[in-house]
Amino acid sequence: MTIASLRLGMAAVVAAMLAACSTTSPEPPYPGPAYVPLPPPALLGLPSITQSASRWVPVPWQELPGLSEDALHEAWNAWVRSCERPHPAFQTLCPQVRRLSIGTPQEQRAFLFERLQPYRVETNNGAVDGLLTGYYEPEMNATRLPSAGYNVPLYSPPANLGARKPWYSRQQIDTLPEAQTALQGRVIAWVSDPIEALVLHIQGSGRLRITEPDGRVRLVRLAFAGTNDHPYRSVGRWLLDQDLIRDASWPGIKAWIAQNPQRVQEMLWSNPRYVFFKEEPLQGLDKEFGPKGAQGVALTPGRSIAVDRQSIPYGTPVWMASSGPTGHIQRLVLAQDTGSAIVGAVRADYFTGWGSQAGDIAGRLKQNLRLWVLWPR
Repeated sequence: MTIASLRLGMAAVVAAMLAACSTTSPEPPYPGPAYVPLPPPALLGLPSITQSASRWVPVPWQELPGLSEDALHEAWNAWVRSCERPHPAFQTLCPQVRRLSIGTPQEQRAFLFERLQPYRVETNNGAVDGLLTGYYEPEMNATRLPSAGYNVPLYSPPANLGARKPWYSRQQIDTLPEAQTALQGRVIAWVSDPIEALVLHIQGSGRLRITEPDGRVRLVRLAFAGTNDHPYRSVGRWLLDQDLIRDASWPGIKAWIAQNPQRVQEMLWSNPRYVFFKEEPLQGLDKEFGPKGAQGVALTPGRSIAVDRQSIPYGTPVWMASSGPTGHIQRLVLAQDTGSAIVGAVRADYFTGWGSQAGDIAGRLKQNLRLWVLWPR
């Protein structure tokens, strides 16, 4: 699981949902010369498509809220990335997708209407509402050598990781001599804060400003390289179950940590899952994209989502509509990643970017979601 400042630019979702209740209501004009009228609703006559974890129901384009307001060229960057490893259903469309990366908004919309059919994603019992959360790439300072200020290690996978399943738990890694022996020589870098390290483990990748022994500072990415095969346990859930906090957001967790530093290790050990990383260079265009997701292509801030692969295949363009405390989101995104907690028909994790601003958005994002897949005709 695996980012520049996020540009949402969304329309009001309440009005959009009201418009979506009628399949014949016209969309409001797109401002300026980029407006392309929606094709009239046809007598669809199309069957639903059944996936392992969902059902796709064909709908007219008029059902998609906010369709005329999205800046499609932003999503096109993510679509071109998906065409590096396309789903077979989209392979023949990719040459035109690439050409249209410099096309006009009218041409891009016309392509969608001509070549794709929208399907509403539902559970197998017909439920259409689900959950949207967010994830991001944390940024932090690090050093190659340990010191009094930098003493929390980030490891590459041990050589014997596959010989023991599950491998040692987080607590065992910190306390057992045999686990420490297996990790000798595997430290990539050292960070100063165990909570920052935990965030990096939860997000699955991050960006480090590493101070080398000669004093040079390099920007690198730590990408996901494996886990110890223990289940993920939320430290926020542990704090709630212990009746230690009532606010399980990251600000709430950090406030508890500030007041209870003597119990931080106990909190960390409540999550037995441990993530190992690999170092990747971060330069040129790589800086403008996120880490590679499960599809094997780089994620695009604000345009990539993680999904349940049993509901939506990787590489599928998806129309997303969500409303909640962090605002309204109605836009074209690409299914390019997955995650252990991303399970269910109408479920997505929204890649918000990198750094503190993206982290603030991702940390607060937990709201209602509806999805429509755009599938070749």
